[in-house]
Amino acid sequence: MKKLMLPTMLALFLIFTTSCKDKATDKIQAENLEIAANNSLKIADLPVMTFSKVSHDFGTINEGEIVKHPFTFTNTGNAPLVIISAKGSCGCTVSDWPKEPIAPGAVGTLLVTFNSNGKPNLQTKQVTITANTEKGKETLKIKAMVTPKHKSGR
Repeated sequence: MKKLMLPTMLALFLIFTTSCKDKATDKIQAENLEIAANNSLKIADLPVMTFSKVSHDFGTINEGEIVKHPFTFTNTGNAPLVIISAKGSCGCTVSDWPKEPIAPGAVGTLLVTFNSNGKPNLQTKQVTITANTEKGKETLKIKAMVTPKHKSGR
């Protein structure tokens, strides 16, 4: 019985290792290649939001001041750019953005407003932009050192 076991195992091993002679490339269907190529083209046809800078430091400001900064961007992609929303990380940051599509090669401006009332000391905030880009989200950052109001009293 032991004499038959070794040849049987060897025969099974040879059957399994030689039965898969087909090349993997022979199994690829032409229609799947076409679908993959079309998906690659779709990604290349998306808009790209390229900012001249993605952060701004307002420096030292007094508590209660409202400061604004325009962030300029260019659509460096191959399709119209549509900004869906631009939301600040808190209610003190407001954004104004173009509501119309931005054509490829065109320049747009996103205005970020920061209200420092009730926000003493170092403040860092983000604005998250939702758009039809490949990533879907872009982020801008602002910073300010807010000098606290002198409280009257005692």
